[in-house]
Amino acid sequence: MRGPLPLLALAAAALTLAGASVAASLPQAPACQVFPTSNPWNQRVDHLPVARGSNAIVASIGVDDHVHADFGSGRWNGSRIGIPITVVSKKTPRSRVRFQYASESDKGPYPIPSNVRIEGGSDRHAIIVEKDSCTLYELFALERRGGRWHAGSGAIWSLSSNKLRPRGWTSADAAGLAILPGLARYDEVARGRIDHALRFTVSKTRRAYVWPARHYASSDTSASLPPMGLRLRLKKSYRIAGFPRQARVVLKALKEYGMLVADNGSDWYLSGAPDERWSNEQLHTLHRVPGSAFEVVDTSRMSRR
Repeated sequence: MRGPLPLLALAAAALTLAGASVAASLPQAPACQVFPTSNPWNQRVDHLPVARGSNAIVASIGVDDHVHADFGSGRWNGSRIGIPITVVSKKTPRSRVRFQYASESDKGPYPIPSNVRIEGGSDRHAIIVEKDSCTLYELFALERRGGRWHAGSGAIWSLSSNKLRPRGWTSADAAGLAILPGLARYDEVARGRIDHALRFTVSKTRRAYVWPARHYASSDTSASLPPMGLRLRLKKSYRIAGFPRQARVVLKALKEYGMLVADNGSDWYLSGAPDERWSNEQLHTLHRVPGSAFEVVDTSRMSRR
C-alpha cells in the first residue's frame, strides 16, 4: 500500500486541479523545478490577443508546411532523435571549455562527465543539469579534441532564477534562450500535461529579437519574418480530439503555452528530449497540423519579472 504523498506533491496536484501552471522538475533531479512558474517559458498565453501582422509572419514560415516532432525513440545516423539531457551531481569533475564565441559565453567551469549525452547532427547540443545546486549548463557544438573540451558557445543558468542573458548575447541557442525549458519530455507526456512553452525552429528569421530572447542570427530586416523569441500558439479553434494521446498532450501545450522561435532550422520543427518510450507513430501524427493552424501571440501584457 502506498504511503501519503509528500506535501510538495500534494501542493502541485492541487494547483494542477485548479488549472494553475506548475513548472515540472526532472525525474532525475526532483528538487529542481525548471525555472519559476513566473518564468516566460512557464506562463500560459491562451488568454492573450493575437499580434498585429500575425498572418504575414505565419505565411513567411509556411501555411501549407506542417509540424514535425524533431524528437522520438528512433535514431538518425546512429544518434537518438532529439536533444538529450544529462543529470550530474556536485561530485562531477569540472572542466574548462574553449569557446568559438567566447565573448558571449559563460566561462564556467562546466561539469561535463565522460559519458555526457550530446545531440546528434551538426548542432551537438549538450544539456547538463547539476542536481545539487539546480544549475543548468548548456553547450552548443560540444566536442572533445586534443584532450580537452571545445564548443561554439555555452551558457549557465540558475533554475531558480528568471535572469536573462545580457542583451545581444547568444547562449547555446541562437535566440539567447535556455533550451531545456522548451523541450517536450516523455515524463511530462506520461503524466498527461506539459506546463510550458516549446522550442521550435524556422528557416528564415528577422534581424531582431523580442523578449525574452536576447540575440538574433539573421541579416534580413523584413517585417514579415519572425524575430527570435517570437511566440506562436495553436489556434483555439483547431480540433485535437482525434489525435493519439502523446500527440494530443503536445498539441494542448501548444494551445495553452505556445512555442518560441529559438533557432534557425527546418520550419515548424518542435524540439524534445529523446526517450525510447516515445511512440514515433503517435508523434508522426503531428505532421497533420499545418502552419495555418497557428497564430502569433501579442506578449506585451506578459509579466517580465
